[in-house]
Amino acid sequence: MLDRKQAPPFQKNTLLTLLTPQHFKSPKGDDLFVLSGGTQEVVRVELIAKAGKWYEPDSGTAHFTASQLDKGTKTKSSFQLASLFDAYGAHLDVTAGNDFFTITIYSLSKNLYEVLGVVSELIHQAVFPEQELLLSKNIALQNLKVNEEKTSFLAGKYFRKAIFGEHPYGKELDAQSIEQVEREKLSTYLKSFLVNFQVIASGYVNDHTLKVLTQFLDQLPSGEVKVKEATFTSPTVVTDYRPKEGSVQSTIRYGKRIINRQHPDFFDLLFTTHLLGGYFGSRLMKNIREDKGLTYGIFSSVQSLLRESYFIIGADVNRENRELTMTEIQKELVKLMQEPVSSNELETARNHFIGSLQSEVTTAFAHGDKFKTILLNALPADYYQQMVNRVSTIRAEDLQRCANLYFKTESFTEVTVG
Repeated sequence: MLDRKQAPPFQKNTLLTLLTPQHFKSPKGDDLFVLSGGTQEVVRVELIAKAGKWYEPDSGTAHFTASQLDKGTKTKSSFQLASLFDAYGAHLDVTAGNDFFTITIYSLSKNLYEVLGVVSELIHQAVFPEQELLLSKNIALQNLKVNEEKTSFLAGKYFRKAIFGEHPYGKELDAQSIEQVEREKLSTYLKSFLVNFQVIASGYVNDHTLKVLTQFLDQLPSGEVKVKEATFTSPTVVTDYRPKEGSVQSTIRYGKRIINRQHPDFFDLLFTTHLLGGYFGSRLMKNIREDKGLTYGIFSSVQSLLRESYFIIGADVNRENRELTMTEIQKELVKLMQEPVSSNELETARNHFIGSLQSEVTTAFAHGDKFKTILLNALPADYYQQMVNRVSTIRAEDLQRCANLYFKTESFTEVTVG
């Protein structure tokens, strides 16, 4: 008989197996990757182009091309386009990031042919109506005005500017850039950069759906994109405090540019960052939230971009606690460098890190997200299993070595607003 007073034995699982994608190539050279899984007849199709902020000739061009792509074609208004997506039970999301431009479609598998027909029309025939663009620019200006009253928005903006300078990663959309956006610039950007898509389909993909996808791949535009180069200047480490009249809280952003995904120390850095401030039981949370009561939340993370990465610690605190909070953050960084982590703390953080990673891949769409990271960053197919393997065997001395290499506080930039 089962003894319900006795907890079952703990079984540690260190496997993280992703769906294996099928790879198809169009005669023009465009790639299609299919990750088939799940029983619900829904499919997600992501069209990814090397575009985004990195490639835009004028600030704001990528952002507004994304926001205006579905606002009108040569034959359909924005209302007609929205009605079509609704009728087919589909959802469209268009985003322009730092390095990539992504068109994402969620569709019932049975309606995918019709939905992709509408998407093809957007890519080939978007006209960016003047009135729609004017409305979007006005909304963007209002949102910017609201955001510039938020200490968190300003601190993030000034921090990225401090560590990246005039590089594309350090530039932010401002009022002048918004006002200078024009229809012709968006049309040129669309034709010049929304080409040579890589397509990732995940979810319920049967033989019919696959045929629809391969036919759609042939319709996508191709062309030559001029590679843009930008050099990083070594930033001067700064401590930048910007008081904000009327603000009762200060937002802290503290960090530096750091190694990227291709570096052999990257897994060690990720886990050390997790132990420091990556979950509720982390050191920063225990000290600054639980023990000192200085904030509702504090975090540390590594933000990975295609060409760079940066480490950041962030918190919102009362203005009078700003200096004390910074002192405690620096104490925790120094402690990581000087004292080995206890075996109990190490095991708790290890189990949380691996468990969280495993829990992220419960659907075909989630597998698609992980595969997208692998594809776009040219990582090995077993990248996430390698990550789990490394975290499973990492030792306290490895964390100490990592902290001494990357967490020396004299190399950090501090930006505080409020």
